[in-house]
Amino acid sequence: MTSQHRHALIFPREHGAWGILLVPLASGAAVGVLAGGGSLALGPLIIAALALFWLRTPVESWLGTTPMRAHPGEEVRLVRKTVVALAAVAALALGWLLWGGRHAQLLWIGAAAALAFLAQAVLKKRRRNSRVSAQIIGAAGLASAAPAAFYVATGSVTPMAWDLWIANLLFAVNQIQFVQLRIHASQPITRREKFSLGKGFLAAQTVLMAAIAVAVSLHLFSWYAAVAFLPALIRGFAWFLRRSGPLAVRALGWSELGLAATFGVLLVAGLLH
Repeated sequence: MTSQHRHALIFPREHGAWGILLVPLASGAAVGVLAGGGSLALGPLIIAALALFWLRTPVESWLGTTPMRAHPGEEVRLVRKTVVALAAVAALALGWLLWGGRHAQLLWIGAAAALAFLAQAVLKKRRRNSRVSAQIIGAAGLASAAPAAFYVATGSVTPMAWDLWIANLLFAVNQIQFVQLRIHASQPITRREKFSLGKGFLAAQTVLMAAIAVAVSLHLFSWYAAVAFLPALIRGFAWFLRRSGPLAVRALGWSELGLAATFGVLLVAGLLH
């Protein structure tokens, strides 16, 4: 068993999912603390969130629900030890958070996230051509880290907690759709071919702008927070106007990571304005 194969069995392979988890977690924590909350319980929450996220990969390798399966013997022992260790870390962190009835509403947020991951697993199993839909459903579960962090910091679930969840989910959906578009257009194509291939993404960007405008007009969201989506919207529309070239996967990953960090900073600043 090579070190690369061993790494793939126990470490999450969907690198973009780390950002979809960490940006909501960081933005929820930042808004909660800067709004007057405390930071003491955020440590155990972060540990629990990272351990549970990491746990999925060795569990799937152990159960054989993905192409990367652990074979009997050394591989099974490796993933089993990893599962036990991560489960213990997550249990201890969650036990500290929930001890004595504290942070009880985390149970509802966690249940909603678990339901999203269950739906994702069912969709992936029953429909082979459902990669984007499954990723979006999974993003809904990962984005729940935002209201969870806000609640742990402030001790209450206010409308701002749901603003954080929805905003992070909408941004994650936009990123997932854009990355999939770039993958499908990995070879140089003309602008006309771009518009033909990306008409669904263009429609989604238009719907996103309309949804933000409606939310702002109904005073459900502020214009200051809506600015956080502007870099992503500009990035999406600008791609159709640029000359096409071969897809540089690593460059795309870094640019999307930078965009996610920018979104998180702008969202926090906007919500606290």
